[in-house]
Amino acid sequence: MDTAPDAVRAVRAVPLPRRRRRWLRRLLWLPVLFVGITALQVAVLRFLDPPTSAFMLARQAEAWGQGEWGFRVVYDWRDLEAIAPSLPLSVIAAEDQNFATHSGFDLAAIEKALDHNAKGKRLRGGSTLSQQVAKNLFLWQGRSWLRKGLEAWYTLLIEAMWPKRRILEIHVNVAEFGDGIYGAQAAARSYWRKDASRLAAGESARLAAVLPAPRRYSAARPGPYVQKRAAWIQRQVRQIGGQDYLRQLE
Repeated sequence: MDTAPDAVRAVRAVPLPRRRRRWLRRLLWLPVLFVGITALQVAVLRFLDPPTSAFMLARQAEAWGQGEWGFRVVYDWRDLEAIAPSLPLSVIAAEDQNFATHSGFDLAAIEKALDHNAKGKRLRGGSTLSQQVAKNLFLWQGRSWLRKGLEAWYTLLIEAMWPKRRILEIHVNVAEFGDGIYGAQAAARSYWRKDASRLAAGESARLAAVLPAPRRYSAARPGPYVQKRAAWIQRQVRQIGGQDYLRQLE
């Protein structure tokens, strides 16, 4: 006579392999959900301007975690047409001169950066503007393989769904140009009390010059490194063709 409780008999009635198959089916759906969610994120931002970014949220949380309750991220979106052309041009000249032609990854730049770093010189990245947008919008600081893999995936989605002008527009709006200062308009107002549309070529070059380390360098009070790099950036802007370069993106 079976005296086992009904609940125990119910568990025994379900074969273990069947439960495993159920969990396997659920696990197989995870990649589909991941692709769908991330693709939706990128598709929405093709048309809607981002209200914030992962980096902005992280910086605000960092400040509060250190007891800086009065700290506020400064961010004020401006369409690309409302930003002086010298700024996007300076950013391209400084960070990604093949932006108009690559598909998200500049293999030659990556190889050059790896060779540079292998010689023990100051670390240099090979990230394109598309990769930087992916990281700034959706991810976190760090050098883990997981983050790099997610960055590559988001970069592919961004290049597939956004035109180059949209990538550039978002980059110059979410890039950090100073501690907690994000985007062209916030930088122009914070440093020179003017709108981003009135940025001079030299000011734009200095903003682009601080991008590798915006908390270490200052565009408003440039030291020797920023001054030297800004002068190089202005020469590079002329070399890549100035505003004719931007017309390639239309």
